[in-house]
Amino acid sequence: MRLAGSVAVITGAGNGIGASMGREFASRGASVVVNDIDAEAARDVAAEIGGTAVPGDAASDSGARELVEGALEAHGRIDLFCANAGVATAGGPEAPDEDWDRAWQLNVMSHVRAARAVLPHWLETGGGHFLATVSAAGLLTMLGAAPYSVTKHASLGFAEWLSVTYGDRGIAVQALCPQGVRTGMLANSGGTGRRLLDADAVEPAEVAEMVADSLGGEFLILPHPEVAKRYAQRASDPDRWLAGMRSLRGQLEQS
Repeated sequence: MRLAGSVAVITGAGNGIGASMGREFASRGASVVVNDIDAEAARDVAAEIGGTAVPGDAASDSGARELVEGALEAHGRIDLFCANAGVATAGGPEAPDEDWDRAWQLNVMSHVRAARAVLPHWLETGGGHFLATVSAAGLLTMLGAAPYSVTKHASLGFAEWLSVTYGDRGIAVQALCPQGVRTGMLANSGGTGRRLLDADAVEPAEVAEMVADSLGGEFLILPHPEVAKRYAQRASDPDRWLAGMRSLRGQLEQS
């Protein structure tokens, strides 16, 4: 996919990976629509990169529709939609329903509602590109964070479904699955998250550059190549992989 001259919409673009993608895409000639629930952050990033700020809650049906309508009003078309907004929630079954629901709304339904809003435009114009920020947790798991792991698996499943259903109708779909990225989400992930991810964490700008280079390529965008090996191990021998994860969990609990 050529970014020069394209129109890219990015949710959760007020900071982290989203803001870095906005900077990278704009540097390559894209017109970027910056969305974030933090209106000030969205406007700051948009001003920095010469983009268009359309703040709002991308996880809500009305917010997704208003974002797509705002982008179309400003630019007349959308070539790339990056469903990047998300939240990390820790705990297991004991986590309160509010945490489970927040993870579901942001990590899954924001993607569903984005697709619901933008697909009619793409089907009418003959194509578009949908990029879902998933996480390596959607391919593997995240110890100590059931709501995050479960909803990231669901977001990967939705991206796969979109690709299968619309891939032969001009709509490309890719899933971005980074492991540790030095963002506020990692900083707030707790002791387990930092022990697991800190050592191999990459900068958001590195992820953004890889995304820009990979648009239109393979379905999975993997900033951490080792994730592909672990994903293959999980698929080929699930019991061995689960045993290894239990062992890792035990080591972390003892450290």
